[in-house]
Amino acid sequence: MAVGMRATLDFLLYDWLHADGLNERERFADHSRETFDSVLDTCERIAREKFAPFNRLSDTQEPHFDGERVHLPEATREATRAYAESGMLAAAQPYEVGGMQLPCVIEMAANSFFSMASVSMGGYAMLTSGNASLLMAHGTDMQREVFAKNEFAGRWFGTMCLSEPQAGSSLSDVATRAVPDGADFEADPLGPRYRLKGNKMWISGGEHELTENIVHLVLAKIPGEDGKPLPGVKGISLFIVPKWLVELDAPHPDPLPPAGEGENGAHPLPLAGEGRGEGARVRLTERNDVALAGLNHKLGYRGTTNTLLNFGEGRFQVRGGPGAIGYLVGRPGDGLRCMFHMMNEARIGVGLGATMLGYAGYLASLDYAKQRPQGRPVGVGGKDAAAPQVAIIEHADVKRMLLAQKAYCEGALALELYCARLVDEEQTGSPEAAREAKLLLEVLTPIAKSWPSEWCLEANSLAIQVLGGYGYTRDFPVEQYWRDNRLNMIHEGTHGIQGLDLLGRKVVMEGGAGLMKLAGRVNQTIERAMQVAGLAEQANALAAALKRLGNATKAAWSTAVPEEALANATPYLQAFGHTVLAWLWLDVALAAHGHDSDFHQGKLAAARYFFRYELPKTEAWLAVVASRDATCREARAEWF
Repeated sequence: MAVGMRATLDFLLYDWLHADGLNERERFADHSRETFDSVLDTCERIAREKFAPFNRLSDTQEPHFDGERVHLPEATREATRAYAESGMLAAAQPYEVGGMQLPCVIEMAANSFFSMASVSMGGYAMLTSGNASLLMAHGTDMQREVFAKNEFAGRWFGTMCLSEPQAGSSLSDVATRAVPDGADFEADPLGPRYRLKGNKMWISGGEHELTENIVHLVLAKIPGEDGKPLPGVKGISLFIVPKWLVELDAPHPDPLPPAGEGENGAHPLPLAGEGRGEGARVRLTERNDVALAGLNHKLGYRGTTNTLLNFGEGRFQVRGGPGAIGYLVGRPGDGLRCMFHMMNEARIGVGLGATMLGYAGYLASLDYAKQRPQGRPVGVGGKDAAAPQVAIIEHADVKRMLLAQKAYCEGALALELYCARLVDEEQTGSPEAAREAKLLLEVLTPIAKSWPSEWCLEANSLAIQVLGGYGYTRDFPVEQYWRDNRLNMIHEGTHGIQGLDLLGRKVVMEGGAGLMKLAGRVNQTIERAMQVAGLAEQANALAAALKRLGNATKAAWSTAVPEEALANATPYLQAFGHTVLAWLWLDVALAAHGHDSDFHQGKLAAARYFFRYELPKTEAWLAVVASRDATCREARAEWF
């Protein structure tokens, strides 16, 4: 990994967020700056040795299906195994479930190395961790023991199955059905047992043989008393649908046979966190009726299988009945609320992945710009062909592109770490601090997902531009970074969905409490910066942008007509994100101010760039929001 990226990570963690002070809290009392650094060092090494060298391989040897099995490069298996063995799947979980009880902000910092090294190979772990975390929050004790703990241990991987071919982002239109499996369906120790039938699309990690089992979390509708599903999202429930069915087994003192022994590869497994021969055990029994209908062949992210799955189509006969067997999580009709636990975690994970893809491209183009000689300085001697060439980093326009990338990527990293720090505050802070952190997270989650997805993709585009024609070839990695990153504006809710969520829900919920809390924190930074020579100009610019944002929010809803308010939700999202990033850059600049090193001066230069080149864009975006501009809303389909 690049030295500059690690130095920036340490600066943001310790000089800006003061994460080393978290060990004063009871939950993190066993840790110190030394243990945090040890985790970062270990993850940096694993990412460098097991992920980065095979990133191109995972792209060129994308998953393929031979009619029976999905094949992946052996390097992907070795990388995911190394990640699981590191304990990072349960890094922030309590000791009692096999976790390290690390702060979330340290967990996210450590995962940044994997996202930079190979975001698609690391996707399996992100999904699995989020899946298991959801079950820890909403599952029964037995669901936690059997499914979540085996996922945290890396024995099983997990997915989230939301979208359907005909529904996409419109989850209220899901057609997958779940009916009780027999009269005793509520007596199953793994949870109320149902039979599912339907199709799910765009399922990342939906089929592979990297682990012994895959735990699918599936949204489906339970029919009402009239046999018809409830309309809208209120009828959606959540189910655990494992690829291989499991049965609880009695304690047995004998050692386990190697994986794959027994009929259908089934054998007893100990629960995660327990010694062999101790406590309850589970046995993989028969294949559930979850069938791969096909692989999606993507522009990027090729190292992660992306699938269409059929549930209950009858390819596998399961316990003498039709349909895939699933176990209800939470209460009937509570599925979307439960699933948002994983979706919100995944959204921040997507934001981190987009950030680090942008960062990888930035570092690659920076290295190229320092080594590539071309042209001569503008001005005296600039037209002297006999004068020696200079590295392209000496040209002002190349510096512009590099500063833009630095401002986007380092700013996005600050955003993701800040959100992770809010999670720690929500979990371990005082009741008042925890409530404030929760409100801030509600408002910032759409930004944490969408802003890096848009602007770190732009950073990747600029990286290609710095390399010129070479950037467009596969001889250099920057084209792959762009292809991988292009998915992130769609992943976990498209850009438009995030804008609707932000303007339609987050900034108006609880009478605008979250927005007011955010404004309060921004104003605190402004007040501090006003007292610092060299930062007052930026503080004034941020204050003006914050005022415009508040006025535009009120104006958008002034008629109380949702169609008018939300027609320009995406420009609102962009302006909101840029205002948040300007705030974070000003706060980071306060931490860097007063230091003369090139490292700190680089941070201050990136902050100046953002304020002078980027923040002014918010005025145009907010103008159409405030006026409730009808250009797009009133355009007729026939005009296109």
